[in-house]
Amino acid sequence: MPCLLIFGLGYSAKYIAAAARAAGWEVMATGRDGGIAFDDRGSVLLAIDRATHLLSSVPPSADGDPVLNDYGDAIKRSRATLAYLSSTGVYGDAGGAWVDESAPLVGRRQNRNDADREWLDRGARVFRLPGIYGPGRSALDRVSAGAAHRIDLPDQIFSRVHVADITSGVMAGWGAPGGAYNLADDMPCSQNLVIEQAAYLLGVEPPPLIAIDDPALSPAARAFYGENRRVANGKAKRVLAWLPSFPTYRAGLAALHSSDQ
Repeated sequence: MPCLLIFGLGYSAKYIAAAARAAGWEVMATGRDGGIAFDDRGSVLLAIDRATHLLSSVPPSADGDPVLNDYGDAIKRSRATLAYLSSTGVYGDAGGAWVDESAPLVGRRQNRNDADREWLDRGARVFRLPGIYGPGRSALDRVSAGAAHRIDLPDQIFSRVHVADITSGVMAGWGAPGGAYNLADDMPCSQNLVIEQAAYLLGVEPPPLIAIDDPALSPAARAFYGENRRVANGKAKRVLAWLPSFPTYRAGLAALHSSDQ
C-alpha cells in the first residue's frame, strides 16, 4: 500500500490527502490538523522512513525551508517519491507575458526561489501554483463578506487554479519525472473580471474601482498587484496527462456557487 507523508496539512494538502485516502493510500501528516507534531523528531523520522511518497506544502521562512532544514538529511536517505507545493510567484513580474517552467526564478521572495530550487535539486516534482481558490476560499466568499477589491489596473493579468485541479495534478504527478510543473487554468485574466463574475452570480453590485495606492490595500496586496504574468500549463498537460476540470474562472465559480445553493 502506498504511504504518503504530508508536511503541512493546509488548505490544498487536505484535498490531496483525501484523494490519496480515496485511492487506498495510507496518509500521515504533520501540522495542526495532522497526527504528527513537526517538532516530534522521533515520530517524524519514523514517518519519513515508512513513507513511499512525501509531499511538503510548508512555505519557506526567513531562515529557509523548515522541512529541509530540520529533516533534509533523512529525506535524502529516504526512498520516497518527493513533491513540493511551490508558487508561480518565483517567476516575478513578466509584464503580462506568458511564463513556463523554463523561465528564470526572479521572484521578489528569494527564500521561495531558493526552496523551489532545493526541492528540484532533490528530484522532487515541484508544483508551481498561482492564486488558489475553492470551497470557502474564492471570490464568492470575498464578495459576500464585503472584502473584495477591484483595482484600477486595466492591464493587470493573473492566473489561478481550483484546488480540485491542484489535487488531480499532484496525484497524476507521482508517476511522472521529477521537475517543475505549472498547475494553472487556461484563462489568465484580470482579477477584476473574477470579482465581477462572482458579484454577478451572487446578484450584487461589484465593489467600486479603487487606486493601487488606496489606504484600504495592505502593503502585501499592493506588492501582489505589482506583478503581472500569464502562467502556461502546457507541460503539465503533456507530461502528466493532466487537464483542469475547471479550465476557466467562470467554470470554477459557477460550480462553487451551485454547490452552495
